[in-house]
Amino acid sequence: MKGISFNTWVYSCFPNWLPSYPLDEVIRRLAGMGYDGIEIGCASPHAWPDHLSNERRKEIKQLLHSHQLKVSAMLPAPGGGPGNNPSAHSKEEREFTVKHYKDIIRLANEWECPTVIWVAGWAIFGSSQSDAWNYSLQGLVECARYAKDLGVTLVIEPTPADSNLIETADDALLLSEQSGQDNVKVMFDTFHALYRNEVPSDYVYRMKDKLHHIHISDADRLPPGQGSCNFDSVLKALKEIDYQGYLSMEVGFHTRKADPDWYASTSIQYLRKKLEEIQWG
Repeated sequence: MKGISFNTWVYSCFPNWLPSYPLDEVIRRLAGMGYDGIEIGCASPHAWPDHLSNERRKEIKQLLHSHQLKVSAMLPAPGGGPGNNPSAHSKEEREFTVKHYKDIIRLANEWECPTVIWVAGWAIFGSSQSDAWNYSLQGLVECARYAKDLGVTLVIEPTPADSNLIETADDALLLSEQSGQDNVKVMFDTFHALYRNEVPSDYVYRMKDKLHHIHISDADRLPPGQGSCNFDSVLKALKEIDYQGYLSMEVGFHTRKADPDWYASTSIQYLRKKLEEIQWG
């Protein structure tokens, strides 16, 4: 395992209006709490590619190095006005989404980030499920080929709480297989598994050969240990399959009431204790 990481959504203003902090400040705070990695949400005010000059990109990279904080993954802001849907009915939106993904992939390469999350999109009225699936697959293949030259892996995430296309572990595995690209892997979020009333540790065993990344979140986007998820079984399963990625917290961004530092500090304290108990890490 590479370490414990924290997703920046709760420190930004996506998708809810939240207490927001510049990326520089988030880096300092997470490093101070002892995180090994930071997972950067590519939305304002943190990392929308068009908002980052070359000089600004270099400043962030230097700050990451000075705080010994790795970028564990980067993920786009999905659609909903404004946003991006790789499965969109509109050809123009799909083309813009692929371009935007390539911008994120290039930024990931610049910040020495190995992983970009593929949020596969959703079918809207007027599009069949199969058309939406094929649109997403086409975009994924184009982006994966671009990413391969930059040493970046794309990971497909099942997101049933937020979309209607990739809902299960099997959906993610099938899309990955159909891409035919060896730098397309899969991931899952314990929150989404709980949403489907499924057992998150089952996802570990189902995805194990292609499991490249994981989001840790309890029910209702609470820090691990604050809800109903059995993280003992999740962590033991990950240890058993010799998982080589990050444990990345994606918590707190669902509510305007969120105190970002509480979510971050509570998450890492719990995970450290659990990792010690199972003697892993």
